[in-house]
Amino acid sequence: MSDPAPTNQNEALWQQPHSPWLIAIVVTMATFMEVLDTSVANVALPHIAGNLAAGVDESTWILTSYLVSNAVVLPVSGWISGRVGRKRFYMSCVALFTISSLLCGFAPSLGWLVFFRVLQGAGGGGLQPSEQAILADTFTPAQRGMGFAVYGLAVVAAPALGPTLGGWITDNFTWRWVFFINVPVGILSLLLTSRLISDPPYLKKQKRIGAKIDYLGFGLIALGLGALQIVLDKGQRADWFEAPYIRVLTFTFVAALILAVIWELRVKDPVVDLRLFKDRTFMTANVMLFVFGFVLYSSTVLLPQYTQELMGYTAQLAGMMISPGGVAIMLLMPLIGFLITHYDARKLIAFGFLIIGVATLRMMRFNLGVDFRTMMWARVFQASGIAFLFVPINTAAPTYRVRKATRPPA
Repeated sequence: MSDPAPTNQNEALWQQPHSPWLIAIVVTMATFMEVLDTSVANVALPHIAGNLAAGVDESTWILTSYLVSNAVVLPVSGWISGRVGRKRFYMSCVALFTISSLLCGFAPSLGWLVFFRVLQGAGGGGLQPSEQAILADTFTPAQRGMGFAVYGLAVVAAPALGPTLGGWITDNFTWRWVFFINVPVGILSLLLTSRLISDPPYLKKQKRIGAKIDYLGFGLIALGLGALQIVLDKGQRADWFEAPYIRVLTFTFVAALILAVIWELRVKDPVVDLRLFKDRTFMTANVMLFVFGFVLYSSTVLLPQYTQELMGYTAQLAGMMISPGGVAIMLLMPLIGFLITHYDARKLIAFGFLIIGVATLRMMRFNLGVDFRTMMWARVFQASGIAFLFVPINTAAPTYRVRKATRPPA
C-alpha cells in the first residue's frame, strides 16, 4: 500500500527490460500457487485432522494460523518492499512459501503443521501486493487492463479449481501432496523472477534514501489484525462473547487498530500510508475489492464444507461442483480485459455486482434437498459476475499513484 510514487515523468514511463506479458505470466505463477494452496487446504482439512488425530475444533487452526499470519504481513508488504527492494522482498516471500510448504508436507503433528502454516502465511501475505505493484509498473495505462486480466486468471480461478485438485489428491493419494505440489512451482518462479524482473528506478532511489522503521505501527497492526482474525474465525464456535478469550481479543483488536490509525496518520514514515485513502477512487476501489474478496472466498470455503459435512459428498465431488465456476472465469477474463479498454469500468463493475447479487440470493435458498446441478450452475452464474469485477477494480486502484507521478509541478 505504501509503495513510493515515481518522482518525475521519466521514472513514471520506465518499463521492464523484458516483455510485460512474460512478466505477467511469471508473477501469475506464484499467485496461482499461493491462492490454490488456500482452497486446496479447505477441502483436505477433514483428511488432515483424521491423519493427525485432531478434533474438528483443533484442526481449524490449520486455516486460522495461515490467515492470521497472512493478514499481518499483507498490509505492510508495500512498506517492506520499499525498504529492502520489491524484487528481493518478492523472491524472499516465494522462497519462504516454498520451503514452508515442504515442511508442512512433512509435519509429524498438528502443532508442527500449525507452526509451518504460520511461516507459509507470512510468505503468502507478501506475494499478491508485490505482484500487483510489479504489474502496475510493468504495463502502460492502456495495457494495464489486459495485464491484470492475466493476473486475475490466477487470483479468481485458483480458489475455484483448488477444491477439485485438493479433493482428487486427498481421495487418491495423501493430504501431504497438497503442500508438496507447491515446491516445483516455487522453484521455477524463483528462477524466472531472478532473470526477468527488476526494480524501477524510484524504488532504488527510495532504498538509497532510507527511512526510519515504524516499529510501533507494525506492532499495532500485527496485534490488531491477528486478534481480529482469531475472533472472526473462532467466535462462532466459542459462542462469541460468552467466551472470555473472545472478549479479551475483541477489546485488543479494537484498541490496537484505533491506535494504529491514529499513529499512522501522525508519523512521518508510516508502515501503512493511510493518507492514500484521501483519494476517492483509491478508497472506493479498495472497498469494492473487500466486497469482491468476501463473496469469492466465502463461497469457495463454505460450499465444499456444506456439501461434504451435511450432504455426504466426497472431497473430489465437492470440488467438481465448484470448479466449473473457475472455468467460466477463465473464459471470460480475456473478454473483460478487452472490454475495459473500450468501455467505462464503472458500468462493468455495476454489471458484475448485479450478477453476484442475483446469484447470492439464489444460493440463500439452498437446503439439503438441493441437487448437484443446481449448485454447480448457481456457482457458474456467480463466478461470471466475479469476472466482471477483478480487472476493472484493479485497473482503477493504481490511478492515485499514476496521477501523483504525472502531475505537473506548481
